[in-house]
Amino acid sequence: MKQLKALILAAATLLMAQAHAATDAQNDKIAERIKPVGTVCVGAECGGAAVAPAEPRSGKEVYQSACTACHGMGVLGAPKTGDTAAWDARLAKGMDATLKNALNGLNAMPPKGNCMNCSDDEILAAIKFMSGR
Repeated sequence: MKQLKALILAAATLLMAQAHAATDAQNDKIAERIKPVGTVCVGAECGGAAVAPAEPRSGKEVYQSACTACHGMGVLGAPKTGDTAAWDARLAKGMDATLKNALNGLNAMPPKGNCMNCSDDEILAAIKFMSGR
């Protein structure tokens, strides 16, 4: 009788071990199917380029990299580069107010014109370049 109990216990243990191994294999297959396709990492901490350049960019460089898409053609009422009358209207409240609007966004323009790696001084330089000041 003891041998029968031991045999039944051994068989049950073997079945449970196989079921557990099958569950682990199934879980591994599921994990493989749902794993992320890739990762996104931006900036110096990921081995990429630093977010902010070492030296400040000129107003022209900032304009060419971030502002020209809207201010080159006057998209959604953006004052065109070199349009003195349009810029005079914006600058009537002062350069500080115009800079504040550029930093915080205004109407359709997002904050900093989506140039998130631009410093406040670079944004100011871009305003001066576009307005001809």
